[in-house]
Amino acid sequence: MATFQELTSIEAVRDFYLGQRASFIYVSSPGCGICTSLFPQIEPILASHPEFRSGHVDLGSVPEIAGEFSVFTAPALLFFVNGKEIHREVRIVPIEPFTKKVEQLSRLVASLD
Repeated sequence: MATFQELTSIEAVRDFYLGQRASFIYVSSPGCGICTSLFPQIEPILASHPEFRSGHVDLGSVPEIAGEFSVFTAPALLFFVNGKEIHREVRIVPIEPFTKKVEQLSRLVASLD
């Protein structure tokens, strides 16, 4: 399984995505049923794409994340390459199209070598 790094401050979030070539941040909200049920489904997908370093941030612990990334609903799944957001999925995320998108983004990252 992918190991998601817990990000507990806005500074940790910034260091995380700015310090990596490719990263993925899962933004959840306390008491969000979709957040809870979606996370175990996306974990193995990211585990098979180690080029994306994975992080998790909770809106309850780091409310500044909402303003920093214009996150208005949870869950929000954010992909970054070289410190720039390149893709976002929010709320209801169908797994099969998400898997295909991750594979496409993975090829993009590989092509940057």
